[in-house]
Amino acid sequence: MLAAAACGYRLAGKGDALPRAWKVIAIPAFENRTPWMQLEQKLTGAVVRDFVARTRYRIVGEATGADALLTGIVLAAESAPVIFDPDTGRATHVLITVRASVLLRDLRSQQVLYQELNFVFREQYEITADLRSFFEERGPALERLARDFAATLVSTILEGY
Repeated sequence: MLAAAACGYRLAGKGDALPRAWKVIAIPAFENRTPWMQLEQKLTGAVVRDFVARTRYRIVGEATGADALLTGIVLAAESAPVIFDPDTGRATHVLITVRASVLLRDLRSQQVLYQELNFVFREQYEITADLRSFFEERGPALERLARDFAATLVSTILEGY
């Protein structure tokens, strides 16, 4: 195990390819260009939480005094039925797809360190047969989507793209 560590091996998801000199990363609220209210808040919050949990950086909402700036634009959000009940013909599972543009810039050099203009993420969730609780399911599904979106985005950035 020590030999493997000496050879430069490391656990996946634990890398940090960002500049060591950075102390503060600004992550302002993502812009939302979809009709889905509060989606940008859920995604931004999840990205902030993931950066705080997995890195040594202080995360702030404004670029003033920050070493880097991570910005995002939620470009599209769609839901589509994917599984139907054979007896009733009703949808039982829906797939949510979110498409975003994400940019990480070093504020000192103005160098773009990460840019993905078409970051796509999907989450499937089950629809209840009880119409009264249907809208209650969307919130938890979006929370799962935001958490998984953030984990994938932060891993991609930390692992060196």
